[in-house]
Amino acid sequence: MVQIDHRWYMFFEVWNLRTQKGEIGFATSENGFLWAYRQIALAEPFHLSYPYVFQSKNEWYMVPESFQTNSIRLYRATNFPTGWSFVKTLVEGRDYVDSSLLFLNDRWWLFTGLGPPPYRANRMCLYYADELTGRWREHRKSPVVEGNAHIARPAGRVLMFDGKVIRFAQDCELGYGLQVRAFEITELTTRRYHEREVSESPVLKASGIGWNASGMHHIDPHLLDDGRWVACVDGQIAFAA
Repeated sequence: MVQIDHRWYMFFEVWNLRTQKGEIGFATSENGFLWAYRQIALAEPFHLSYPYVFQSKNEWYMVPESFQTNSIRLYRATNFPTGWSFVKTLVEGRDYVDSSLLFLNDRWWLFTGLGPPPYRANRMCLYYADELTGRWREHRKSPVVEGNAHIARPAGRVLMFDGKVIRFAQDCELGYGLQVRAFEITELTTRRYHEREVSESPVLKASGIGWNASGMHHIDPHLLDDGRWVACVDGQIAFAA
């Protein structure tokens, strides 16, 4: 979810029943609460999901999940929000899931999940680059999460607030995206990485009824000018084992 000129744009996976693959659609809102679906913004011959949309040097970019290509692909908006062009492959060689980027301390950082397909990512790898379209290197401590499906898979935009850097993780130990947990990144350099869980309680969890009865697995929070927060989240009705 991003805001441009007082209008909100929300990007999300749309499941194509005919092709049996995900595509990236979007909706718009004037206030962040009432939304209108618009159209598909990006479709490929392979599955797409988890559209991580961000801005750099006055350009809009998207990194969708494209695990079927065994790569992490970067797209640039040629006609925001409906036109997107493939720029380059950032990282390749594994079936990466839910990749999330962060620009901090004059470098780009990329967090991505790995693990038993299709849902139980139990490793989180970390990469960095001096330029978005430059050479990406795997961190010497990567995977920075190993053998822990409770916290390995990214769950939304990395949040920078009040001098802190917070990453969200979806708990996939018993199934896909049962709840979301938050971690403060306390040290992030090209040689070191440390984080600590913000709270023992999950940020999001299943409600037991309705659209999020069985789980919640992504969050994108935004601080408004008046001090309030707005966030887009998702949930699931049926349990995915």
